[in-house]
Amino acid sequence: MELHEYLTYDATSLAAKVADGEVSAAELLALAQQRADQVNPKLNAIVRRMDAVAERRVNEPLTGPFAGVPFLIKDLLQEFGGLPTSHGTAAMRNATATEHSAVVQKFLDAGVVIFGKTNTPELGSKGITEPALWGPCRNPWDLDRTPGGSSGGSASAVAAGIVPAAGANDGGGSIRIPAACCGLVGLKTSRGLTPFGPVEGDPLLGWVTQGVVSRTVRDTAGFLDAIVGPNKYEGAQIVQPAMSFSAAIQTPPTGLRIGYSTKSAINPSPDPDAIEAVEETAKLLTDLGHHVEEVEPPYDDAQLSRDFLTIWFAQLYGQVTRIKELFGAKDSDFEPDTLAVAELGRANGIGPVFMAMERIHEFTKSLVDYQDSYDLLLTPTLAKVPLMVGETDTPTALQVGSRVVAKARAGKLLALSGIADDLVEQALGWVPYTQLANMTGRPAISVPLHWTPAGVPLGVQFVGRLGEDTGLLALAAQLEEAAPWAGRYPAPV
Repeated sequence: MELHEYLTYDATSLAAKVADGEVSAAELLALAQQRADQVNPKLNAIVRRMDAVAERRVNEPLTGPFAGVPFLIKDLLQEFGGLPTSHGTAAMRNATATEHSAVVQKFLDAGVVIFGKTNTPELGSKGITEPALWGPCRNPWDLDRTPGGSSGGSASAVAAGIVPAAGANDGGGSIRIPAACCGLVGLKTSRGLTPFGPVEGDPLLGWVTQGVVSRTVRDTAGFLDAIVGPNKYEGAQIVQPAMSFSAAIQTPPTGLRIGYSTKSAINPSPDPDAIEAVEETAKLLTDLGHHVEEVEPPYDDAQLSRDFLTIWFAQLYGQVTRIKELFGAKDSDFEPDTLAVAELGRANGIGPVFMAMERIHEFTKSLVDYQDSYDLLLTPTLAKVPLMVGETDTPTALQVGSRVVAKARAGKLLALSGIADDLVEQALGWVPYTQLANMTGRPAISVPLHWTPAGVPLGVQFVGRLGEDTGLLALAAQLEEAAPWAGRYPAPV
């Protein structure tokens, strides 16, 4: 197989060719490494190569639905035993994992050949991927733009053809945002469906789910079939899907009731391309026989955004404190933005956090009541085209100030300054639609149905009912057949 052929196949096709003896796992690994060598110096998608590990693995018997397929895992919450998982921070650069995380073991059981770890922002705390530790990751559709975050490295690598799918996870949009930025499929599953453990429990109140970013719906379905299942480390066991994801996508849905909205209180002026993406999708859905109409947002997104960040700030303070205790890290090991946000979390105290947690039920009830009348909610995934790399950099003077404030434990002064409202607009203004699914535990998927005139992808998002993940994938497969995207590649990087 030549490299130009490798680039045209998804993971499902590559696994079939390995099974039929048309190509070996070693040959596929060599092609993936060749492609990485070509494009990664410009993209900075892979931050840790695992070539020696991979080259040993391809000489072992491999079984599973994706036996022999090259694969990358995210350098956050996807630990590989014996190697460091940095979580994008210098404080953990050399923190070696004692064992594989549950999801990585599931990936390995599926037969993939892992040969690297992908770039992620510090502690996964931003919707862009520009950590001080590894440097910025770039979008292969436009090298001046972000691939999103926090699974930006994985999305960049898949969009550039290094691998057909890569490990990702999502705590506030971190699968869907980079999928939208890079023209890929990204599903955040229902809460509790994908595995955590044995070292890490369910992060962030169970908001975070594991998964992949991929070029095709069938690859996402196949990888979810590989990783979803009973997990002994879960605090509670969710009901498993009635059928496999791969089986579910074989039957197109009919007559769905879908409400769509592009409105956002924290970004009242989404980009025209974001609006166009949703309106075009609404027309396509209507042509496919679904009932589609515009609706008002079924929840208070301004309050949800404030509550999301209140809880996020608190958990980030907990993370920083824990890392200091476990690894002896100092403030100088963290980025100034991380320190400032963690200090805000500390200074807020427990009261606002509990009030925010209590209001989650209000958002959940609002969404459930909406879904008594509609099967799905359709929104843009992004309110703006992917940001330029460096667009949200904190000025040097403010970085110094952030370190001073953190050291002085002056978070109350920060709170009084109104910075929290500024952070809502800065952090979530371009991605105000994705946090709802995490906070309510509902499944949501981003599918790549729109490209701007400049050739930059934008996704649209569907939010489904709890436990109806297979239905989201079935709809995505129907849309993929009606408006194929898998054959679209960025210009040579």
